[in-house]
Parts: sequence; C-alpha cells; structure tokens
Amino acid sequence: MQKRLILDGSLLDVTIRRLGQQLIENHQQFGQTVILGLQPRGVHLANRIHRYLEEQTGVQIPLGQLDSTFYRDDFRRRESPIRANSTNVPFIIEDKRVILIDDVLYTARSVRAALDAMIAFGRPRSVELLVLINRRYSRDLPIEPTYIGRSVNTLHSQRVLVEWQEQGAEKDQIWLIEKA
Repeated sequence: MQKRLILDGSLLDVTIRRLGQQLIENHQQFGQTVILGLQPRGVHLANRIHRYLEEQTGVQIPLGQLDSTFYRDDFRRRESPIRANSTNVPFIIEDKRVILIDDVLYTARSVRAALDAMIAFGRPRSVELLVLINRRYSRDLPIEPTYIGRSVNTLHSQRVLVEWQEQGAEKDQIWLIEKA
C-alpha cells in the first residue's frame, strides 16, 4: 500500500484559517448563518472551523452535527447494517444560511443524503458546502463544494484518509492511499 501525504498538521491549520476567512468575507456578521458538521468525520472539521470563526468574529454561531445514515441511497443494500451516528441540531434551520461541512467530497452521495436529512429541521434559505478535500472527477451526482481546502485528482483505486488528533491519531495528517 502506497501512501502520499496531502496535508500535514501545519498546512492543515493554514487551510482551516483560509477557509474561515472566506466564510467571514461571505457571511460577515453570521446573523442568519448556522454550521452543520456531517457525521462522522465532518464534525471534527466543523468544530475547528466554528472555533476559528468565533475567535475571529466574537459572534456565537449555532453549530450542529447531522447524521444522514438513514437517508443514504445504499442504506438497505449493504450486507451488514450501517451503524448510525448521533444527530444534534439544537436549532431550527428555517430560512437560515446553512454551511454544511464534510472532510472529503467523493461521489456526493452522502451530501445528497445530508440535504434530505436537513429538511427535518426546516427549509434553509441557502446551503453552502465546505469540504477539506475535493476529489475531482469522481462525482456520481452534480454537487460541487462552495469552499474547498484542497482539490486532488484521484483514481477509483485510491482513497483519502483523514487522520484527526481528536480521533486518536498522533498528529493531524491527510493521506492519499493506493488501495491494494
């Protein structure tokens, strides 16, 4: 198995700050904005972006965690049951600007499921997608991110591994791995 480092911890910090600045530029006061981290791995990025935004703006921005397991189009097609994660959206998203955050955008099927899951919390005014890694040339659905940390060209035989310290990794790193 071959591994190639895409982002190390220090470059990841720079990328998160850049994404945060783009959000500040586009949302300014964040008065009608909420952040939803997509379970399971988008939550770690959402927490970091949220922390950065609140430090920079001094504004409290609603933050939630959204699980789309039961909205996936492959939910019943798997041999073993999918384990759901928690959803914690302690606010209504009706007429809000939603920033949906995930770590890696690949086929866009999980984002489509997240859009369906969001409707249970109201109809948003708009939805923007922020991803740390955009795997280009791999979409099954016509969904593209609004904010991108890094775009990478990948083959179907490769996968992106995001290692977060919050999940027990020694340090934050993002790898491109060639599947065996």
